[in-house]
Amino acid sequence: MAIIILMVASSTQAQTKVIAHRGAWKTQNLPENSLASLNHASEIGCYGSEFDVHLTKDDILVVNHDKDFYGIDIEHATYQELLTKKHPNGESIPTLEEYLKEGKKHKKTRLILEIKTSIISKERTLQTTEMCVDAVKKLKLQKQVDYICFDYDAGKLVHKLDPKADVAYLNGDVDPAKAKADGYTGLDYHFSVFKKNPTWIEEAHHIGLTINAWTVDDAAEMANLIQQKIEFLTTNEPEKAFEVIKAEKSKK
Repeated sequence: MAIIILMVASSTQAQTKVIAHRGAWKTQNLPENSLASLNHASEIGCYGSEFDVHLTKDDILVVNHDKDFYGIDIEHATYQELLTKKHPNGESIPTLEEYLKEGKKHKKTRLILEIKTSIISKERTLQTTEMCVDAVKKLKLQKQVDYICFDYDAGKLVHKLDPKADVAYLNGDVDPAKAKADGYTGLDYHFSVFKKNPTWIEEAHHIGLTINAWTVDDAAEMANLIQQKIEFLTTNEPEKAFEVIKAEKSKK
């Protein structure tokens, strides 16, 4: 009976879900990692919106992809210095608290929090990690936020601070078994990594890890990964991903 149940569960696996990379920004020409791109990701029905978190010189968590904000080095600047620049749509750089509060309004949208690796020190990266987890807990968003990181120790620390959190590793240099043993719940690798390691998706699924692939903007690459039943697909082209998923579903 147990074998039959497992077979049924496998055959009814949910379809791949779309995560907007830095929010859904491209088609509407919105600033990446802005509140506007977060809101648009929710509006078009993305499963999640990915965003990147840095720590300023004066220990304020802010959301931006690059290490600089329109020419200002984030880690070596104060928050007030960052406020002298604005996104083209008039938004200031959002603090993590502001971003999370905006995301909390979209209860069906997962908030995929990337902990950016510090260029200053490992200690700074781990401080950022601890502050991120504290901020999520303060706003009672543990059930809506997932974590991703390039620094392996940062993900291990997330697991220690919040054992129930979903946390995925980004760097692509760790096999599924080791990631699982160290508390990770998923692998979130560039799609090329899965091509170089063609057994990793199946191995990860076998031990209960989820698979996300980034950053997938080509329709053929999307289709290939969807056919391998990955759980998540991170893309700058969420609208295209929805169309590919629909096309793949129609083939069944």
